[in-house]
Amino acid sequence: MDNLLGLLRIRVKRGNNLAVRDLGTSDPYVVITMGKQKLKTRVVKKNCNPEWNEELTLSITDLNAPINLTVFDKDRFTVDDKMGEADIDIQAYIASLKMGLQNLPNGCVVSRVKPNRNNSLADESCIVWDNGKILQDMILRLRNVESGELVIQIEWINVPGCRGLEIGDREAPWSSRAKRLD
Repeated sequence: MDNLLGLLRIRVKRGNNLAVRDLGTSDPYVVITMGKQKLKTRVVKKNCNPEWNEELTLSITDLNAPINLTVFDKDRFTVDDKMGEADIDIQAYIASLKMGLQNLPNGCVVSRVKPNRNNSLADESCIVWDNGKILQDMILRLRNVESGELVIQIEWINVPGCRGLEIGDREAPWSSRAKRLD
């Protein structure tokens, strides 16, 4: 737990216009990998616009480690077919967290991230204050495939006793190294 910075909750909401890999449809699921961590959603049968609405949580020890999402088509008798992949770039999100914002009105946009060569965004993504949390909704364009997008949301989870994030030149208030101000 010495190296743990916190947790990243990834809500895999849905897929849009995913590639057909079976007879007119697909049986998609998503695999999220970061280093040795590998998480996956359930399979949604016969649907190229699946709704997962699943929360998967990664332990974050390195803010620069790549986070990859790969969509597969579940096959019964052969190797599962790849249906595209995308990367999550959390740098702008982490920068927003490190601002140490508090008590903003719900729905307040903290930052906007535009699609570029370094991210898989299909459209502008907003980092928003929502009920005391900073969230980022993303639509990720899948690459290495003819079509498809994933709709996800990310949320940082603080873990008591872990290193936490440094906010400005002070420790995060939830960090085990933060000094108490009594």
